[in-house]
Amino acid sequence: MKSLKVKDYMERRPVTLGPKHTVAEAVQKLLAAERIGGPVIDDNKKLVGFISQQDCLRAAVESSYHCEGVALVEDLMRQEVLTVSPEDSVLELAQQMLGQKPKLYPVVDEYGHLMGLIARRDVLRALATHLDTCFGKAS
Repeated sequence: MKSLKVKDYMERRPVTLGPKHTVAEAVQKLLAAERIGGPVIDDNKKLVGFISQQDCLRAAVESSYHCEGVALVEDLMRQEVLTVSPEDSVLELAQQMLGQKPKLYPVVDEYGHLMGLIARRDVLRALATHLDTCFGKAS
């Protein structure tokens, strides 16, 4: 059986945001890339948080309603982020995703630097490829 590693299925160039981006900038980047959220990194590409469309929606509604205030990503991002290693098993990640866990996981090295992002669709793609191999179908 071929080993299914996160590094083989992760997105290597995900949309990233900086803590000092405004929520409006974050929304534009997420919409343009058609992503439900993104990792927040510092100048050294170290993961410092994660912001979702839902986080942005809350701030956008408040700003639109009051026509004031410019929230920054650092004000809204979650600082406690579940991450995976590039060497982690996709099968184990799939098991973790069965619970009430995120749909996106930043992939970080041992120093916390962002290496990529793996989404539920990537995990499904890996499992589909694996199942095709199990049943003798070519991908």
